[in-house]
Amino acid sequence: MTQGPAPARPFDDPDLLEQLRRTPQLFERLRELSGPELARQRQLREEFPADLVRGALLLEDLRQRGAGKFQRSDRMWFDREGLEQATSEAVARYKAQRFAAAGGPVLDLCCGIGADSLALAAHADVVAVDQRESACLMTRWNAEVYDVAGRVATREGDAESAPREGRAVHIDPDRRPGGRRSLRIEEHSPPLAFLQELTAHAPGGAIKLSPASNFGGKFSGCEIELVSLDGECKEAIVWFGPLRTETDWRATVLPEGATLAGDPWTARAETSGLRQWLLDPDPAVVRAGLVDVLAERTGIARLDAVEEYLTADRPPDSPFVRAFEVLAELSNNDREIRAWFRAADCGQLEILCRRIPVNPEKVRQKLPLEGSQPLALIYARVQGRARAVVCRRLC
Repeated sequence: MTQGPAPARPFDDPDLLEQLRRTPQLFERLRELSGPELARQRQLREEFPADLVRGALLLEDLRQRGAGKFQRSDRMWFDREGLEQATSEAVARYKAQRFAAAGGPVLDLCCGIGADSLALAAHADVVAVDQRESACLMTRWNAEVYDVAGRVATREGDAESAPREGRAVHIDPDRRPGGRRSLRIEEHSPPLAFLQELTAHAPGGAIKLSPASNFGGKFSGCEIELVSLDGECKEAIVWFGPLRTETDWRATVLPEGATLAGDPWTARAETSGLRQWLLDPDPAVVRAGLVDVLAERTGIARLDAVEEYLTADRPPDSPFVRAFEVLAELSNNDREIRAWFRAADCGQLEILCRRIPVNPEKVRQKLPLEGSQPLALIYARVQGRARAVVCRRLC
């Protein structure tokens, strides 16, 4: 066991992971203790080696954080970077359905802690590849947690040299190869050139990217799908080969499973002054450039050609928008806004903006919110003018 200061990424040490796995009584003891972490750490160090205690505390913290992504996080194995980049269970299962429809085994490159491998293995045999031995260990152990260990094999090695052998490919390139997160695909590992080669020559598959990355115009002949979960845009997926559909752009919202596909360049939405309802499109729709497509198909209008907010006389029955009933349209003037709220029964305020730069906390601090009703204040461009719209959320 190594001595001295803990490494920056302690779970890069497979020996530490193996020892933690062989010491379940440490986790049982940890869960029995209460109080501040330092006090618990002190008590545990009287019974277990210091580096094991540090590792157990870190893993327990990651398991608690992982509860928002994984149903069985309390038994899973994570490192900090792996959990941060891991696909949420709901999104991974959604992606895996398209692989299942295509059939055949899957190669999961840059598998990390195995989030996508677990979902893919519900439908197919999976070979999960990662450069780090510790990542391969965690993937195998997590496959046991999800009862798919018999369908997940791991391979330690470089994604670019992994044999494909006719398998469909899923890849989640490392966004922090130098230790610092980058949204530029050119700085990912493997780099853009390899990802483009995959789309041209692999038997089909998907590339997982950050929805904020610069993917536009880089993957000719592919389908780009933006996926949101519970109103937050989670990832961009580049579908290629037989797994792509006829559309170039798609937005999907989960858990509803609703999907919107279309051509951002041909749709033309009308613009209108503010009507009875203000509609906030789902971020997957916005990032996919499908706001005009949505507006055309639902018969609603944009507030401005450069503003994503929409408006309608009645709220559409659509999972792609959040609906707000308009109570007042104000100028973007602090004094006018304060005067309105001084006379209003508002105790809780949601503040939204897209194209107008606003600091929500500073705005909230200036307003007399002494009532009881929850309201929303939405800053938006309305036919070329900056406006502050007071609303009540539909649900």
